Amino acid sequence: MFVETSHLPQKLGNIVHSDPNISTTNINHDDADNNYNARHSSFSAYEANRLSGEGSPMMMSPWNQGSPFTKSPWSKFDDQDGNSQNIPQNGLIGSLVREEGHIYSLATKNDLLYTGSDSKNIRVWKNLKEFAAFKSNSGLVKAIIISGEKIFTGHQDGKVRVWKIQAKNPGTYKRAGTLPSFFDIFKASIKPSNYVEVKRNRTGLWIKHVDAISCLSMDQTHGLLYSASWDRTFKVWNVDNSKCIESVKAHDDAVNSVVTSVEGIVYTGSADGTVKVWQRENSGKNTKHVFVQTLLNQECAVTALAVNRSGSIVYCGSSDGVVNFWEREKQLSHGGVLKGHKLAILCLAAAGNLVLSGSADKTICVWRREKSVHTLLSVLTGHNGPVKCLAVEEDKESTGSDQKWVVYSGSLDKSVKVWSVSEKAPMMMQNNMHGDNVTWDSVPSAKY
Repeated sequence: MFVETSHLPQKLGNIVHSDPNISTTNINHDDADNNYNARHSSFSAYEANRLSGEGSPMMMSPWNQGSPFTKSPWSKFDDQDGNSQNIPQNGLIGSLVREEGHIYSLATKNDLLYTGSDSKNIRVWKNLKEFAAFKSNSGLVKAIIISGEKIFTGHQDGKVRVWKIQAKNPGTYKRAGTLPSFFDIFKASIKPSNYVEVKRNRTGLWIKHVDAISCLSMDQTHGLLYSASWDRTFKVWNVDNSKCIESVKAHDDAVNSVVTSVEGIVYTGSADGTVKVWQRENSGKNTKHVFVQTLLNQECAVTALAVNRSGSIVYCGSSDGVVNFWEREKQLSHGGVLKGHKLAILCLAAAGNLVLSGSADKTICVWRREKSVHTLLSVLTGHNGPVKCLAVEEDKESTGSDQKWVVYSGSLDKSVKVWSVSEKAPMMMQNNMHGDNVTWDSVPSAKY
């Protein structure tokens, strides 16, 4: 099979990235005794005792109790009678395993799932089976995003690679370019004004990332691709001509996440503990992103961001295992905290009225939002390693009365698991592995 070829570099000091070689002691070097324990935040408009809904004390919640199962309740579903009703509303559909590296990135579109790992291969899956694959020149595919017929992948070497599906053979992918292109680098290198300070006593071209790309986000309406990097910047690319049109020095530490929202709003989250809001402004042919405000300023690292489709809610996951959220209709006032994980949040995804959080504790929490109240529907268990990435697409069997989603979760256990999740699911977990029903009462999300 394949050999794992790359490992993340050791970072100096107290730098925290969203995907370290996960252990329970290396998220905060100066706080190893806490091992991701929640810390109080220090940002304005934060109320330490506020709850998102009425909830029981955290120690009474099911995820703080020992599991009654010797194996995961989602390990396997045998549907010998062909009766799909045997599958619980929120449960495992299948697993995709290819022993070639930890799964760091996922993207899905039109029944195709793209997986990136710390091997050099991007694999394409269809109907839970491998459909195609293509290889990059750099290992560790940290981000994947799809726009039309193009697939963009962000890599450890700081480059974005562009791939196109071959029209005559949908199972064949060809590399269509690299951002920035060799020609653009050569052209920019001629002008001294194109060099900026990238590290202490070191300069580099502003169009190039000088450290790993951590995240990609796409503004489909305006054809803009955003890349965030450990080099503390995010860059903006014109998808049509593959040009870098802006580079923003956004944070004092690694940028772990960037997400675009409606009306030109962009959110960035960093290992420096902040979440910042940026507004895109267009002046003629020029595009510029202006800093608006800081939503969060805390001691522990921000590791993941997500925005729902309407842009009304922005979610932030941190290395302390907490999810904060803000409400745009209320001038981005702080809405609450979702506490369902014991270790760092590594990924977030929003779909419909749901938000999903994946964690270093190997679980995925499924939350349902009703106005400002979030309720924990399920804790999906089954991964043997930290859950590093999530992707969601609408289930074809979804109806207006029962909105269903197919959720893909990638893990550092080298597997991808596929889940069926319903917004109408009861607030419980079921174990149908042996035909018996064991239910755990869920509690609304606690906030502190």
